[in-house]
Amino acid sequence: MPTFVFVLVKADFAMNRAIFKLCSGYDMPLFGLGTCQIKESDIIYKVIDEALRLGYRLIDTASSYRNEQHIGNALKDLLPKHGLKRSDIFITSKLAPKEQGTEPAYAACMQSLQRLQTDYLDLYLIHWPGKQKLKPDDCGNAEARRQSWLSCERLHKEGKVRSIGVSNYTVKHLDEMLGYATTCPAVLQVEYHPYLVQKDLLSWCNLHNTHLQAYSSLGRTHLLSDKDVIDVAKRLERKPSQVLLRWGLQQNIGVIPKTQNLERVAENAALWDFELTTKDMERLSQLHRNTKFCWDPSGIA
Repeated sequence: MPTFVFVLVKADFAMNRAIFKLCSGYDMPLFGLGTCQIKESDIIYKVIDEALRLGYRLIDTASSYRNEQHIGNALKDLLPKHGLKRSDIFITSKLAPKEQGTEPAYAACMQSLQRLQTDYLDLYLIHWPGKQKLKPDDCGNAEARRQSWLSCERLHKEGKVRSIGVSNYTVKHLDEMLGYATTCPAVLQVEYHPYLVQKDLLSWCNLHNTHLQAYSSLGRTHLLSDKDVIDVAKRLERKPSQVLLRWGLQQNIGVIPKTQNLERVAENAALWDFELTTKDMERLSQLHRNTKFCWDPSGIA
């Protein structure tokens, strides 16, 4: 088993934050707020209000989440309320599968900027390695990825996005990118938790100076009832969710837990005054069983 070391480029524990320096040169919080499946404007407002109060400074969304407009409206009101400026927060959005292609990808990002009411995105990701309506084995998926990435590079050069990356890519998709990309992806966002320890992706990221960010860190709640997770949490007098999030952070893997519950917004942020031992880290990592609770991109050509 590997040795796990918690090394942060820069930390501000008073604000519940840890910062990672991306290969693009920009700082990215290791911890943030996921917003997948949160579509109601009033809930978005309340969750972001509480998150900003607690020190969250990263908000993750996507055009396919259909909440960018609500997030933009909320931030317009809430940033001044909390004494913050646009530059104080990190906003990620993503290109949907139906938006892939040269001109569609560029136009989609511009629409996300408009909905979020911002002049730039801190991070823009290609959400999925396949294009909507194409079969998984269609070679057109690879061409759509290439065109979309070149549009992302254009957006990056024009300053409309500060960092660019991909989501749900496999090592095969990432290696393919090296043949046409002039900018290496700053971030790879994938499902990653103790039941799905994707060592090959983490190794690729470490080799190419790409930051790995995890979604579904709790395995869509399935891991919350795992005996080993519960045992570690009891010993530390913590919630299982906090143990799972901390497991990711101690590998310098970003985490973006999603919740509509304001109490859990606070629970998820309480990660900085305890630490998992090497034995804890190894115990949790040994739970790997290659279980995907979300999507499997391995069949995309």
